[in-house]
Amino acid sequence: YRIGQLYMISKHSHEQSERGEGVEVVQNEPYEDPEHGSGQFTEKRIYLNNKLPSWARAVVPKIFYVTEKAWNYYPYTITEYTCSFLPKFSIHIESKYEDNKGNNDNIFGSEPKEKETEVCFVDIAYDDIPERHYKESEDLRHFKSKKTDRGSLQEGWISTQDPIMCSYKLVTVKFEVWGLQTRVEQFVHKVIRDVLLLGHRQAFAWVDEWVDMTMEEVREYERATQEATNLKIGTFPPAISISETPLPSSTRSGPNSAPSTPLSTEAPDFLSVPKERPRKKSAPETLTLPDPGRRDSLFKLPSFFSWNSSPQPE
Repeated sequence: YRIGQLYMISKHSHEQSERGEGVEVVQNEPYEDPEHGSGQFTEKRIYLNNKLPSWARAVVPKIFYVTEKAWNYYPYTITEYTCSFLPKFSIHIESKYEDNKGNNDNIFGSEPKEKETEVCFVDIAYDDIPERHYKESEDLRHFKSKKTDRGSLQEGWISTQDPIMCSYKLVTVKFEVWGLQTRVEQFVHKVIRDVLLLGHRQAFAWVDEWVDMTMEEVREYERATQEATNLKIGTFPPAISISETPLPSSTRSGPNSAPSTPLSTEAPDFLSVPKERPRKKSAPETLTLPDPGRRDSLFKLPSFFSWNSSPQPE
């Protein structure tokens, strides 16, 4: 799974990148932590203005990016996201991996957090994905690996497959802007769920491409793919810096068209809940958006990789 995840992230980032949009790798190097030991630190800039919903593009400048910083101490990882335009926006994701079917309710602590956390169980084979991301070759209900004989995943596969593992994600979203907070946090949780679902589907569907790789080989693939992706994206203009301290009106400068953060405490009229995108129907819709009063969502991603040396049907 560790190799498959690294391969999937690199290939997926390259596929989704184009001129002026995509994932730029700023830093990727070994990292030592006194508590977690040896790991890998990566820093990326994700340029995605054209991928935002129309209501978000209306309040966000054309030139902006999301910074991703990740500390990988597999089987424990930490990922943080901040935005160049919104200083009060952040996403914090903790990940842990265990050999079970997703039944460890206290993996992130001994105290249950039912009042604070929305638990969302994700089925990589039968949950719906956005229509635009659907590929028949990545439909795990029909995919079968030639090298490992894994698949296809029949309904109820989570209960019948052994060995099996689960990827646990604790996702915390914060957007401290009055009037927009709940709506933006709900939207981000939904996007993260879609991204995690799609990524794990692809990791399984691409298993024949990475299953024979060593860790050294997948790191070299990661390096080469990152260089190609950075070249594919191209050169970016300087980032916009936003000050949290308002300047007096007499000292402000810049063209009238320069974007600014809305100062009203009310959500603008155009900021409505995003419409549901067409989704490829493969199972009843199971996603429940977080309660407005909650700040955390726990995504359980059942995984599918055998830990022994012999091929196992998944």
